[in-house]
Amino acid sequence: MALLLQLRTVSGLRGRADRIAKAAFRGLSFYTRVLENCEDEARFDETFRWPVASNIDGNEILEIQVFNYSKVFTNRLIGTFRMVLQKVVEEGQVEVTDTLIDDNNSAIQTSISIEIRYQALDGTVGTWNDKEFLETPSVHSEGDGRYPLETDSLLSGHRQGSDISPGKSNQQSAERSFRRAGKGVFSAMKLGKTRPSKDDHRKQDEPAVLEAEDLDRKAMRQACGLEPDTISLASVTAVTTNVSNKRSKPDIKMEPSAGRPMDYQVSITIIEARQLVGLNMDPVVCVEVGEEKKYTSMKESTNCPYYNEYFVFDFHVPPDVMFDKIIKLSVIHSKNLLRSGTLVGSFKMDVGTVYTQPEHQFYHKWAILSDPEDLTAGLKGYLKCDIAVVGKGDNIKTPHKANETDEDDIEGNLLLPDGVPPERQWARFYIKIYRAEGLPRMNTSIMANVKKALIGENKDLVDPYVQVVFAGQKGKTSVQKSSYEPLWNEQIVFTEMFPPLCKRIKIQIRDSDKVNDVAIGTHFIDLRKISNEGDKGFLPTFGPAWVNMYGSTRNYTLMDEHQELNEGLGEGVSFRARLLMSLAVEILDTTNPEINSSTEVQVEQATSVADNCTGKMEEFFLFGAFLEATMIDRKIGDKPINFEVTIGNYGNQIDGVTKPMLRRKKEGGDGEEEESELLQNSSEDEGDEDGELVSVSSSQPVKPLVTDRNYFHLPYFEKKPCIYIKSWWQDQRRRLYNANIMDKIADKLEEGLNDVQEMIKTEKPHPERRLRGVLEELSSGCLRFVTLADKDQHHSSRTRLDRERLKSCMRELENMGQQATTLRSQVKKNTMKDKLKLVQNFLQKLRFLADEPQHTIPDIFIWMMSNNKRIAYARVPSKDILYSIVDEEMGKDCAKVKTLFLKLPGKRGFGPAGWTVQAKMEMYLWLGLNKQRKDFLSGLPCGFEEKKTTRGQNLPSFPPISLLYTKKQVFQLRAHMYQARSLFAADSSGLSDPFARVFFISQSQCTEVLNETLCPTWDQLLVFDNVELYGEAHEMRDDPPIIVIEIYDQDTVGKADFMGRTFAKPVVKMSDEHYCPPRFPPQLEYYQIYRGNSTAGDLLAAFELLQIGPGGKSDLPPIDGPTDMDRGPILPVPLGIRPVLSKYRVEILFWGLRDLKRVNLAQVDRPRVDIECAGKGVQSSLIQNYKKNPNFSTLVKWFEVDLPENELLHPPLNIRVVDCRAFGRYTLVGSHAVSSLRKFIYRPPDKKAQYWNMTGEIVVNMEPEVPIKKMETMVKLEANSDAVVKVDVSEEEKEKKKKKKKGGGGGGGEEVEEEEPDESMLDWWSKYFASIETMKEQLRQQEAAAAEAEEKEDMEIAEGSKGQGKNKEKSKAPKEDKKKKQQSPPELPEKKNKQKIDELKVFNKELETEFDNFEDWLHTFNLLRGKIGDNDDNATEEERIVGRFKGSMCVYKVPLPDDITKEAGYDPSFGMFQGIPSNDPINVLVRVYIVRATDLHPADINGKADPYIAIKLGKTDIKDKENYISKQLNPVFGKSFDIEATFPMESMLTVAVYDWDLVGTDDLIGETKIDLENRFYSKHRATCGVSQTYSIHGYNTWRDPMKPSQILSKLCKEGKVDGPHFGPGGRVKVANRVFTGPTEIEDENGQKKQTDEHLALTVLRHWEDIPRAGCKLVPEHVETRPLLNPDKPGIEQGRLEMWVDMFPMDMPAPGPAIDISPRKPKKYELRVIVWNTDEVILEDDDYFTGEKSSDIFVRGWLKGQQEDKQDTDVHYHSLTGEGNFNWRYIFPFDYLMAEERIVISKKESMFSWDETEYKIPARLTLQVWDADHFSADDFLGAIELDLNRFPRGAKTSKQCSLEMVTNEAELPMVSIFKQKRVKGWWPFVARDENDELEITGKVEAELHLLTAEEAEKSPAGLARNEPDPLEKPNRPDTSFIWFLNPLKSIKYLICTRYKWLIIKIVLALLLLIMIALFLYSMPGYMVKKLLGA
Repeated sequence: MALLLQLRTVSGLRGRADRIAKAAFRGLSFYTRVLENCEDEARFDETFRWPVASNIDGNEILEIQVFNYSKVFTNRLIGTFRMVLQKVVEEGQVEVTDTLIDDNNSAIQTSISIEIRYQALDGTVGTWNDKEFLETPSVHSEGDGRYPLETDSLLSGHRQGSDISPGKSNQQSAERSFRRAGKGVFSAMKLGKTRPSKDDHRKQDEPAVLEAEDLDRKAMRQACGLEPDTISLASVTAVTTNVSNKRSKPDIKMEPSAGRPMDYQVSITIIEARQLVGLNMDPVVCVEVGEEKKYTSMKESTNCPYYNEYFVFDFHVPPDVMFDKIIKLSVIHSKNLLRSGTLVGSFKMDVGTVYTQPEHQFYHKWAILSDPEDLTAGLKGYLKCDIAVVGKGDNIKTPHKANETDEDDIEGNLLLPDGVPPERQWARFYIKIYRAEGLPRMNTSIMANVKKALIGENKDLVDPYVQVVFAGQKGKTSVQKSSYEPLWNEQIVFTEMFPPLCKRIKIQIRDSDKVNDVAIGTHFIDLRKISNEGDKGFLPTFGPAWVNMYGSTRNYTLMDEHQELNEGLGEGVSFRARLLMSLAVEILDTTNPEINSSTEVQVEQATSVADNCTGKMEEFFLFGAFLEATMIDRKIGDKPINFEVTIGNYGNQIDGVTKPMLRRKKEGGDGEEEESELLQNSSEDEGDEDGELVSVSSSQPVKPLVTDRNYFHLPYFEKKPCIYIKSWWQDQRRRLYNANIMDKIADKLEEGLNDVQEMIKTEKPHPERRLRGVLEELSSGCLRFVTLADKDQHHSSRTRLDRERLKSCMRELENMGQQATTLRSQVKKNTMKDKLKLVQNFLQKLRFLADEPQHTIPDIFIWMMSNNKRIAYARVPSKDILYSIVDEEMGKDCAKVKTLFLKLPGKRGFGPAGWTVQAKMEMYLWLGLNKQRKDFLSGLPCGFEEKKTTRGQNLPSFPPISLLYTKKQVFQLRAHMYQARSLFAADSSGLSDPFARVFFISQSQCTEVLNETLCPTWDQLLVFDNVELYGEAHEMRDDPPIIVIEIYDQDTVGKADFMGRTFAKPVVKMSDEHYCPPRFPPQLEYYQIYRGNSTAGDLLAAFELLQIGPGGKSDLPPIDGPTDMDRGPILPVPLGIRPVLSKYRVEILFWGLRDLKRVNLAQVDRPRVDIECAGKGVQSSLIQNYKKNPNFSTLVKWFEVDLPENELLHPPLNIRVVDCRAFGRYTLVGSHAVSSLRKFIYRPPDKKAQYWNMTGEIVVNMEPEVPIKKMETMVKLEANSDAVVKVDVSEEEKEKKKKKKKGGGGGGGEEVEEEEPDESMLDWWSKYFASIETMKEQLRQQEAAAAEAEEKEDMEIAEGSKGQGKNKEKSKAPKEDKKKKQQSPPELPEKKNKQKIDELKVFNKELETEFDNFEDWLHTFNLLRGKIGDNDDNATEEERIVGRFKGSMCVYKVPLPDDITKEAGYDPSFGMFQGIPSNDPINVLVRVYIVRATDLHPADINGKADPYIAIKLGKTDIKDKENYISKQLNPVFGKSFDIEATFPMESMLTVAVYDWDLVGTDDLIGETKIDLENRFYSKHRATCGVSQTYSIHGYNTWRDPMKPSQILSKLCKEGKVDGPHFGPGGRVKVANRVFTGPTEIEDENGQKKQTDEHLALTVLRHWEDIPRAGCKLVPEHVETRPLLNPDKPGIEQGRLEMWVDMFPMDMPAPGPAIDISPRKPKKYELRVIVWNTDEVILEDDDYFTGEKSSDIFVRGWLKGQQEDKQDTDVHYHSLTGEGNFNWRYIFPFDYLMAEERIVISKKESMFSWDETEYKIPARLTLQVWDADHFSADDFLGAIELDLNRFPRGAKTSKQCSLEMVTNEAELPMVSIFKQKRVKGWWPFVARDENDELEITGKVEAELHLLTAEEAEKSPAGLARNEPDPLEKPNRPDTSFIWFLNPLKSIKYLICTRYKWLIIKIVLALLLLIMIALFLYSMPGYMVKKLLGA
């Protein structure tokens, strides 16, 4: 679909000149080429094409302008041709020859000849193909009619043909340009846009064709400023390219967020290490985060220590500092008090990497340890850990900690972010530092003067060096003494693994000083931005390029208050310096022997770079005009104010050489001199082509005038001051251009997405169309980028990064364009949400790509100075105002009027100070090459004269020093301030006294103050008369200035408090337009109010700007409407604008008040609730005695009120609680504003819905189940599915057994017998662990499914295929997954008894989140009081809560709907709240079950805690202090507590975990609060969870006193549902649903009885399927609740698994509580007999013959019990490595079957008070040693057997090989707990010099496991002792050879082995004797010498 224009000739031209023509349609302009020297005829013969995405309307206009072209001056307009496209639309093709008209709309002789073709769309918005121009364009076909009608239904059809005069057509879509890019703003900025009035009756009598502008406007009205995808692309592009679009968007968020400290918590769990390299080590893990270090305990002699220790580090620092901190995990060998130990290996990554992970954490991942000292070595082991980083308000979902039985797949779970290869290599990072320039003078003036006075030296006083920090290492260059332009040419080399897990390199120029070094400026390089990991990616590379550094201002005082800015914290407020540097990475080949294997940072010399490598020096010209300076804070004082603009150091007045010697570059001269002149000052004399162009960088000081009590303004009326600066920079504009194109695509995308979200939020029709439009825009933008960027010139100064970035950006954008096109076709109503997420990712990617890492021109700073003091600043990125001839490349604010809000520098801008505007500037900026500067004034509002300076020869092209406006328009602004909502609480009562102040240009007005409300309805019209705007009238219409609205809180004393701010644009009416629909009267709209960065409410208002014509004010539309005489002179909002009202009834359910805190130290005794909405309201009955009964006596009251028809405009409803004191006094307790009534509006149910369909039966077929046998096969049905699931168990079982046989190898047979778990063995914990397994399995499946869906999605996008099959598959998924799960071969013992165990539901969050806080009919409203804290850090909402009001409300139009009143049992006094229980006090037995806690925050110094449970409910306070659990962060409590309570008085249950302390008070670790009342009354029936099956004995006994059938009857009665009807054959009918199920039950004795309970239970478990009354019932469950500590708000301190049962006391009593006490470990005895060893390596040389032998013994222990290690006797002098022992070890131990852990209790140290319980894996370690008599024994090898899974021993020594250790995965595994007795050969292994595993021996052993009872019956002796002794081994007698020949042995020992040792000892003794003699005789000789004897 396109409009094509062929511009043929222009004839009848005068004179001879260069001609150029410009064609514009829908705001998109094209220029022709320049025809040089043509006389009367110009033959252009060029074709232009506008892609359009919506039908062209007959009223749209095409405009062609012909100019005389001039290289130097602006082009002179010859004439214009405008054509209404009606004819084109009708006929499809038109040829025209016509005359042009001049500025005054009169015809001239010049004529033009053109041809226009239009290919209309055929009902779909398709892309157009390139053949179109050749074919004849299709005329409007019949199919076309469909589309406008569709559009019509989309947008109400008003026409607006008449109010576009031809002169305005080219500004048609300018208004769209001013849309906010903020997050979900209703309309932070509204443009002058048309809005039809609300009456829809005009729709019928209009033609269906809409004109584009009209369409835009409508769409914008309907979707808050949006076009659906029916709006043309061209008109969208107009946002950035429109000629008259002379204003750009301001950003509403004011406060700097960077640099402000926040709370962070890094929690690290070190679980275990494996495969550590080294022999017999004692490893300790050191955990370092930043500067803090913590250590684990030491584990003795093991290569795979198990720690499971948890560490927490708390920080309060700014995010930037936090994310650059390095987390370093190192394993240290044999560290003790005296020595630091040796490093085995370490691993490091920065905190930022962890934070960017999903859920901000790595969970159960293996870190690869490597040795930084030795690059050639391989990995040094693995360390398994969890790392999580939590900021305030992040909640971490911990994956459920269940028994980690699966043998860990290390390679598959490495601690690396996605996309990082597991094999990381070492790499060298070369950072070359060449030189710097423009450094500030660092030493303060005082010091300088002293120095000058003393030594007369006046040299440069800065001694700079550069420091680079990367991955925790620092490198520095040398210091260049006294130099502003230091030259280093040095490189700093870092050696680090690649890709590094540290994101940023910090480069800092510092000033070396004797006292302390200070930073001059800091720059961070993000490695992700200078590399690309894709397969066509590139290694990090950078430069050589300049980086600009920003920081504090350059005024030199002794103490710099903004020094932090120079450290890189927060936004710099001034240019500091720039540094030329480059970076390269080289991957090391570690096999190369020459390589230097140290990882120390090295500094070397580097070759300098050529001067022109960073680009050719060009002269740039910056022009700025100050059009307005208002809202200047009165605190500044009324001294004269001026503004200074700087770019780099140009224009800076303080640092200036008075007279710069700027040597102009001689042709071919060196650029060095010139660059050195960056320190450029404001005066600059040079014979330039402009005469003497002096840079003027600051405006003249002007005295401010008063606007109102808060603000001044400067009198910039018709005279607007200007500045201009010339500066010299390397020409690298291309980089900025590319960034600009991407930024614009991203801005447009973001704006589109905000629109779409807004449409979804406000429920506008067809958001999916708008999304399609957004995608179309995106794809065309991407393709445009590819074509524009492709023509990049290949000049010498492009760095490698430039080339690579360009390639990757083009690839990415091309790809994105294609994906967008594909996605566009897939966007449907139902896929909307998912697609929106994908598009959000596009936006992030675009923003990331657009950020250019290699700087060019520094940013521009605008400073406001008062009395020469710097007050406030604004920073404008240079790319935003950079000029280019190509529109897309131009900066978004170049040649536009930009609204700037100046802010305070640095820390001063934090908090409330940063929220007040220091000044609002309207500023025009233009930056470009000096030679392109002819158009630099083009974007200013027209109608001015330039005032030049008169100096020297006054040349005409001088930049003006001020602009004098001759044209001004007079307007009247009407601000219709209706209401605001959800404002900020500024008073201690929790309310505010708000008023609004409206600023426009230099006027301001206030609304009245409304007392004590957060939702004021001002209903007030503010009229600003005689508003003078300078410039052309038509520009004002499309581009009015913005209005700033500020909301304040009036205080009786002192100044009003600032509460928030928003912006708006008025709708403009020119004097020649009519005040009629569709644009007038304007509609009320919501504007989001911001306070700093956070939102603070909405304002509902409308603004119109009406031109006062020649006839004066009498021509303006009258202000009609009731003048409110009571309110005095206040004008209300007029009728056409205020909302249309209808009568509504609001019913309020008053239930009760809870937890009211004291007010002014007095307790609340007689509270009452007042409800108010839109001026009407109702009061509750008075609670007579809050202590005795906090519930209301009258439940339901109502009031009638007039509310707007439009639900979005409904005012909030205010709930206020007052306490009635004596003598008729009232005190406000607290208040709550319900901002949206929508969820309380009653909507009658749709009678046709399936829900109401009561006819016919629907069979919900449940397979009859054998009670316990195969619960697993029941699939949880979706709420609405009528699935019938049949699973054939027997086959599956067979399948399983087969698989198991395969898996179990030889032992298959034995295993199958183990299958049947004994019923008596099962307990609650079996159920719990089985459930956790299921939960984990489900999570895994969800993840897999999500991943699969994502892959599929990607595939679809890639291939462009359509996704129809998706939904079908989704519905199949759950069933298939279950089947898969059942068929998976069970590797784990748990899974075997899986299908036989009943399960409960484990929620890994609170029950409330799952069931919507149980607010199904009873809602809880928090009552707030007190100010909202000013800085976000301290005041959380929790602290302001003073109590809670329970109740509900229902809003409906009167009269009440029939279906309610006609229902049986309707009680009129309850209105809509039928069937509500009574709220009289009720006694309840509350039974709290606490299962366990996980990840508690350590409370003691040793990094552990001694937790116990404390429960509080009403007056009951249970502290379970004596049962504290020593030194555990994951304690298993397994306790239940019974409490009797009375609702409503005691309904808030607090469960806290405290840390027990021997001395002092116990500390709170964390607590969780549960509102029991809502649970008790909820329809979800949260009193006692419904189990999966009904059984009357065993571990799964039914807990509820009511049987399922009783519960069912009760539910049916309450829900007025017919049933239950139990029928024969296991059928039950409820309403029209029929359920089937089993009908018999077994009692304890195995007798079968008939029962209906199973059937009833089946219905209960599918209660949500029942029509109308159905809802999901709470299943039997365990919930996981986060523990919070009030001292550390928002940060989880651990989690608690628990559940609560409640039983009313007036019902039969429940049975005893379930026993969930922790399983007691079972006592076992493991007997290990070491029979023989073989092939043990020989260590010793024989004494006589020197032959090799070993004195072998074997040592063994169970993991965790090293101190009980047992040794065999020694087999001396084995020559073959064979040893015979026949030696028995006996290891008693306690073992938990379910968790597969050994339980050990031991004291941690001699100072411990009590024993600590450890749970560790059951592992047996056997080691073989060589005994030595005179030195330490030598360790030869070891094997570690996991008793649950270890390789079956080999039958003979020969078959025993290294495979048994290395290749465990493929070998058959056995478990000693199943086999009981195992005998065989196992290998001993150790690592050789090259870290390879080698066999060092083999052992024949027998393992025999007995329970403690069995061991008592058949005792056995240790070693070879009685009872059951083993026979003595038969050893060859050579082993005693050295007894037979002692002398020889001694001789051998002395002569050969210990010869040197003996000689050393003798020498040492002699030396000692000498020293002793010397010391003895010294004094005597000294005395003699002294006395001269």
